[in-house]
Amino acid sequence: MHLFFTNQRLVGQWPPPTGPSADVVRDLLEHRSIPDGMPLFLDEDMRPVAPVCHWFRAMAYERRDPETMRKYAYIVRRVDGFLTKRETGLLGATEADLVAYRRSRTELQEEPVDGATWDTEAVVINLLYTFLVDQGYLRRKPLRVRRGRPSSLGSGMVREMQVRHMTVEQYLYLRDVGFGGQLPGAEIDETFRGHTPHRGKAGLEFALLTGARKQEWSTLLMPEVGEGWRQPGESLEIELQECAKYKLARKLYVPAAAVEALEMYFLLERAETVAKAARTLARQAAELFIVDRVDAERGKLYGVHEGVRRTYTMSAMSPALRRITVREGEAGLEPLAVFVGQGGKLLGPNSWDRLRGDAWLRMRAHAEHHEAPPLPRKRWRFHDARHTYALQLLKYLMRLMSERDVDRARAGGLPTTAEHMAFNPLLVVQRRLGHKRLSSTYTYLRYLEDPMNYVDDAFREWSEHDGATYADIALRALSLDGTAA
Repeated sequence: MHLFFTNQRLVGQWPPPTGPSADVVRDLLEHRSIPDGMPLFLDEDMRPVAPVCHWFRAMAYERRDPETMRKYAYIVRRVDGFLTKRETGLLGATEADLVAYRRSRTELQEEPVDGATWDTEAVVINLLYTFLVDQGYLRRKPLRVRRGRPSSLGSGMVREMQVRHMTVEQYLYLRDVGFGGQLPGAEIDETFRGHTPHRGKAGLEFALLTGARKQEWSTLLMPEVGEGWRQPGESLEIELQECAKYKLARKLYVPAAAVEALEMYFLLERAETVAKAARTLARQAAELFIVDRVDAERGKLYGVHEGVRRTYTMSAMSPALRRITVREGEAGLEPLAVFVGQGGKLLGPNSWDRLRGDAWLRMRAHAEHHEAPPLPRKRWRFHDARHTYALQLLKYLMRLMSERDVDRARAGGLPTTAEHMAFNPLLVVQRRLGHKRLSSTYTYLRYLEDPMNYVDDAFREWSEHDGATYADIALRALSLDGTAA
């Protein structure tokens, strides 16, 4: 099968010598409500492969994220290629064929995939065959499913949320040395060649002080962070929905310190980046959403998109739409996104990961400096700032609740159910993080204290050996051996 992805903007740019015209294709996509980014599998005659195309169209109608469908499509193509070599195909595969595919991915290929990667593929395979059975393409799945026991495709691994958090010293080192390009002693590094250190620092600061996920804070628009309506020194709240995980609507609280970090970036770097990108954006004007009015109070943007007058609610705008949202400025078109790249568009996830990789290399280069804190084996992620936020907030709220309970006990009272719900630290942190399940928030409880410290304290007397070090003990043993000889 050949894999393609739909993109209506490309229709008509390279018309085929035969076949339907660009207008016919465009009308067909519109009639079928085919969104951009939907995977399309074609056979050798360039005709859609019905079962797989139907599955992806069903996911597209469910508004599944295009990046998620792209990942699924590559997995399906890989599975189909393996099954084609075994002369079975997706509809003729048996459990033995799928187990053989699992073994080829996890054991036989040059670089076997880990358990987490394989489990993702197993989930996709199971979802595909569930759809094929539901739609009548197959009578039953080729996989045996036994209640209470793992599937024959599962890795058998049981994983929990990976929580890594930073100390203050590690965070400042990441912010100032990694992204800011300073030296560990806070001196200026004259060899630093980064173009936008304040952008990286502002993004990291925003992630830490809000606890937002990367897709939530990196896709923000200028009106959402208070442009035109926020007074200096004020905090703010942002309505999240489309860019939030599972699209769960919630309010993101942003303290004044996080906004001040953004304002420093606006003042020192963003304006210059925006001015340089005006000419590039002007050439792409037909593909952009050009805003001519902002209603910050109602959270709406008014403008022209694809030649049609549109009104969008900011919280309901997807990352793809935010990426092409611009407005007329003094120097021409300028992006409405907070974090922008050299081309004038919203900085994407891959660009942020590249900046993070560069920051890690700078941190490693100065890791031997006496003022550098210990570094983990794996590079820090932006998500680790979210974990740090969660742990610090949970520690503070638990200490505050303990103090309140002591004061109430002295007064001879007990907390009401309403007070318990309103001030319960776990419930507060769950709401702030936007966790769908409270069990995800419970995971942080085991990271409030480092159990290794307790192990050291518990066995310190056992390991002192009357104050002698292991080197002293070894020298004494050698001396006794020599005397005996």
